[in-house]
Amino acid sequence: MDKQSSRAAAFRTIGFVGLGTMGRRIAARLLSAGYEVHGYNRTPERATELVAQGLVLHDRPRDAAVRADVLFTMVADTEALLAVAHGSVGILAGLRPDAVWVDMSTVDLAQSRQLAERVAALGATLLDAPVSGSVPEAETGTLAMFVGGDDDAYERALPVLTQIASSITHVGGIGDGLALKIAMNISLAVQALALGEGVLLAESSGIEPSRAMDAMLATGVSSPMLRARIPLSGDRAEEPWFTVEQMQNDLRLALELGRDLEVPLPTTALTNEIFSAARAQGRRGEDVIAVVDVLAQLAGRDRGAT
Repeated sequence: MDKQSSRAAAFRTIGFVGLGTMGRRIAARLLSAGYEVHGYNRTPERATELVAQGLVLHDRPRDAAVRADVLFTMVADTEALLAVAHGSVGILAGLRPDAVWVDMSTVDLAQSRQLAERVAALGATLLDAPVSGSVPEAETGTLAMFVGGDDDAYERALPVLTQIASSITHVGGIGDGLALKIAMNISLAVQALALGEGVLLAESSGIEPSRAMDAMLATGVSSPMLRARIPLSGDRAEEPWFTVEQMQNDLRLALELGRDLEVPLPTTALTNEIFSAARAQGRRGEDVIAVVDVLAQLAGRDRGAT
């Protein structure tokens, strides 16, 4: 048995806390790969299909952690991460010595580093490993992952990580994966805003929106993000891939990091204001492509329900 295979054999029991839109698809891949998966989700009914596939669902994060060789978390924000980590029923109360905790949430760097210290005091290791990609990539295991943290823990967890992501970059120390993900997501938010401006301008000129979008996809302004999102502008998925609220969380983290590092982020600040407008319009739970409609409404050209 080679070195990677022996490590894969050693890590057979997975804990997974956060079985939302992305988390439950990733957990399904791990189940399909033959891992024993113990899960927790704040709303357990969202994990019903996973239970049918073999996931063992628990009532407390601690109970998923205590059984795990590798524990994954994928929750909405820093507050949610701290909520599942701390307390008598939290992850830290059950995390096993020598376990590797892989946090795929996009959260505050300082809080992640503080949490890593708490984990190290228990004899375990925390890796920050946020991902890029959405529902299709989560289902096919083709996410891009940016990992920060201990080299040995990364190598130990790598056979499991390859079930989730086709591109894995070990960026550096704890928090570095988060810093790269936050920096990268600025571009995703700005692209969505620029798309909204372009579509609104074309539509206001009398061009059919779908025709304008098709033309954009055939030019140099296209990108994987736009190719995935443009179809959703007219046919919104029942379950948003990445919500306005989630994107604004990332923008807020970028602005806070920029202030800490004295890096000006003018387009990030402006884009954040438009996402604030989206929330004010009651769109916080919609996919980020909703900015197309937000700009239209700000211009007095309500595009109607989509």
